[in-house]
Amino acid sequence: MATTTPEKNKAIVLEAFDTLFNKHDYEAAAHFWSDNYLQHSAHIPPGRGGLFDLVRSLSADSRWEHGPIVAEGDYVTVHSRYSGGGAPSALIAIDIVRMEDGRFAEHWDVWESEVTASESKSGLPMFGTSFPA
Repeated sequence: MATTTPEKNKAIVLEAFDTLFNKHDYEAAAHFWSDNYLQHSAHIPPGRGGLFDLVRSLSADSRWEHGPIVAEGDYVTVHSRYSGGGAPSALIAIDIVRMEDGRFAEHWDVWESEVTASESKSGLPMFGTSFPA
């Protein structure tokens, strides 16, 4: 059994997401996702293969960025922005990953389309400190 800590798990999540969503290095990314990975997202097909196939279908300009990241025990939560990929606006997400032996065992997320400054009722951006250009 691998020894993990919340800090190590956060580093793994950041590296894994960057490897898959930004570098599109599926061979390297496979090392981060368990063979028995459970995908709880309504919009992503089951398992690691379903996720990787979804990412393969995105355009080359798709991009993932992270905001705050929090870990407790085997769970890591990261505030994320997914942009490009042909969507009319970026998607802002809260991704929750359960780690097991240093790999992703399960994933849940909540998504929302990013709004412009004129659409924001609060007048505040949904991600970071400024609205997208």
